[in-house]
Amino acid sequence: MGFVGDDGEFTGFDLEMAAEVAKRLNLTIAYQPIAWDAKDMELDAGTIDCIWNGFTMNGREDDYEWSKPYMKNNQVFVVRGDSDINSEADLAGKNVEVQTDSSAEAALNDNSELTSTFGSLTPVADYNTAFMDLESGAVDAIAMDDVVASYQITSRKADFKVLDDVIAAEEYGIGFKKGNTGLRDKVQATLEEMAADGTAAKISEKWFGKDITTIQ
Repeated sequence: MGFVGDDGEFTGFDLEMAAEVAKRLNLTIAYQPIAWDAKDMELDAGTIDCIWNGFTMNGREDDYEWSKPYMKNNQVFVVRGDSDINSEADLAGKNVEVQTDSSAEAALNDNSELTSTFGSLTPVADYNTAFMDLESGAVDAIAMDDVVASYQITSRKADFKVLDDVIAAEEYGIGFKKGNTGLRDKVQATLEEMAADGTAAKISEKWFGKDITTIQ
């Protein structure tokens, strides 16, 4: 949930949360765009210190030093507002896109009974590409995070709808390199301070209209 805004600057819920954490820890923050399927290589190489951008914990529990979950989320399908697709059953014979190496892709790979009904399932590099394809009619649906979908739909001011069917439920966390418990613990403690003083709720309400954080 970070992106480049109309002014060319990085922005978004996760990035604003990260900036507040960095300020409280007296750290300098740098936003580093990466190819999602290269995230582990970037982390191992030290190019980045953590992965904090709608990062699903489920299925990756042993791969990183994790913060505690800060948000719950579902994997869902997004279609055009004028589409006659109203449930996942209507996706039979349809063309679906999903971000490469995403939680949605993993969930669909585990559900061959559903994906076997699709006309096609195509991985793409990013959601911007997927939404452009959806708007143009090149694809019929996108499988993605519900939280990210809601934000994309709001920010694009376009006519899309999210199907009620849930592909999989999950939780978001911040992933650090294995062994880097020092930074993880500092970030976690700061997040808990932000939850206690209302800052986390305020940032969530700015981006989503309500507090959807789950920080204890």
